[in-house]
This record gives sequence, C-alpha cells and structure tokens, in this order.
Amino acid sequence: MKKHEPDTGLMQQVHIVSAFVHEGAGGNPAGVVLDADDLDEARMQAIAAEVGLSETAFVSRSATEGVKLDFFTPKRRIAHCGHATIATFTLLHALGRVSDGETSKETVDGPRRIVLADGAAYMEQLAPRYRPAADWAPAGVTLPQVLASLGLAAHQLDPRFAPQVVSTGNGFLLVGVRRGEDLAGLRLDVDAIADITERLDLIGYYVFTVDRAATAADATARMFMPRYGVDEESATGMAAGPLACVLYDFFAHGQAHVVIEQGRFMAPPSPSRIDVTLAIDGGRIRGLMAGGRGLRTGVRTLARSPSAEANA
Repeated sequence: MKKHEPDTGLMQQVHIVSAFVHEGAGGNPAGVVLDADDLDEARMQAIAAEVGLSETAFVSRSATEGVKLDFFTPKRRIAHCGHATIATFTLLHALGRVSDGETSKETVDGPRRIVLADGAAYMEQLAPRYRPAADWAPAGVTLPQVLASLGLAAHQLDPRFAPQVVSTGNGFLLVGVRRGEDLAGLRLDVDAIADITERLDLIGYYVFTVDRAATAADATARMFMPRYGVDEESATGMAAGPLACVLYDFFAHGQAHVVIEQGRFMAPPSPSRIDVTLAIDGGRIRGLMAGGRGLRTGVRTLARSPSAEANA
C-alpha cells in the first residue's frame, strides 16, 4: 500500500448529529466524517449515499482555515450546507477539538467565518442577492410554473413579497404564503421542482409564512430540494439566512435578530430553530451569522467504504 493511501478494509465511522435542535428535540440529522483527508470525492459521494441523510460533511485539515469541509447529499456535492456545518462544529466542540470563540471553514466556494458560543455554532453568510421572476426568463421559468409545482394559487401568496430567488451563498427560491394552512396544504410536483431548480441552478424552494397563528417564531418554513435527492428537510441554515434578509428588506421586520422555525409541517414533524443575526450598516444588510445547537444522536459504522465495495 502506498503511503497515505487509505486502507479500504478499515471500518468507516460516521457521526450522526442533529443540527438546529430546539430544547433538545427536533432538528435535522447530518452525517459527519472526521479525519477525512485521505478520502477522494468519489468515496465521499459513495459514503454520503450509503448514509442516506440529506447531507454528510467530511472534515479534513486546511492550510488556511480552521478546518476544511466537503459536503455531499446522497446525490451530489453541494458547496455549502448550513445544518451539516452546525452539526460538524458542535461535534468538534463536544470532542474538545475546538473551543468557544472564532474559527473558520474552508469550502469549495471559499472560506467562511464560524463562531462558537456556549455549545452553539454560528456560520457566516454573505449579503443577499435578489433575482425577481422577471429575471428567470432566460432559464425558461415563469411564476405560474413555480406556483403549479407547489399546488398554490396566486391569492395564497403573501402580498408583501413576490416570489424570487435569494442567495447569501447558495441560491434558493423563496415563496411566502399567507397562512399556516397554505404552508401545510402544499401539493408538490417534485419532478417539476427538480426541473425548475435545475434550470435556475438553485438548491431548492424555501416556502414560508409569518402567520402568527402558525408559529411563535418570526417565520416558519418548509424546504424542498429534490434536485439534490432530498424531497423535504427539517432545517436549512443556508436558506434561513436569505429568509431573514427577506423579512428585514420586505416585511419591515426591523430587527437584526431573527428566529426561523422549520420542520413543523413535514411528516413526521421535526420542529427546528435557526437563529440569524443580520449585520446592518446604513440600513443595508452587509452579511449575517446563522446558527443554533446540535445534538449527537449516534455513530454509524460502515463495514467497508462503499466505493471500495464497488471497485472490489
């Protein structure tokens, strides 16, 4: 065996950590593979498919940042993943590998700042960029197509916000609805959602309401990302950041701290809490930190690396 070449006969440990838990429950489980320096992209993808969670994070050494993180859904690489980032850093904190204070992550899309405080982790996101429906024409996407893919009628939309693409690092199509009943009653065409998000090069849809009868948080949301092999997930930190920006810019929320709930309306429910703090300068959002708490729920041991099995 060549030096540093991984032994394909070794067992592979994958930590399972739920991120954005609320009062020790709910959250979104992610896989976390530590000391992944010797894993190539094909092997990481195969492990993520074997684990089967919405995202798995692979932690390795970085020459410039605190750690290097690679993220994979069961289907493909993803540049950033909020809940897997929170899962990773709360696990590293629990294991004593990082302490409270500031650190950073290296990703395929560049570095991002991370802050740990009292067992919670918070990740940096960028200032928001907005793409209204008028800008979707070159991709062959229209607002009626988006509404049809969700089973929504135009009168169910919140009149304060026209659906649009928002990015603070990853792109999401945000759709606001009037009531909790509208959010609960979506009739999804996952094939159409996958096609539209492929055309617009997005992670997925983030559908939300600020209906006070539906949530005590500032908003409650649902996340759909079939393009990445995940029909619905219960907590999406990289989408909660854009939503916090929308609340500030379009809903006159007026507060720099925003609490986003997610997962209440999925089956089975898994309510999650995502805390977002906006950096405001001169009335404009310059960036944000989004995060929350993680809870390790178990460890999976793969008998052999899936890619090694495929090549055996």
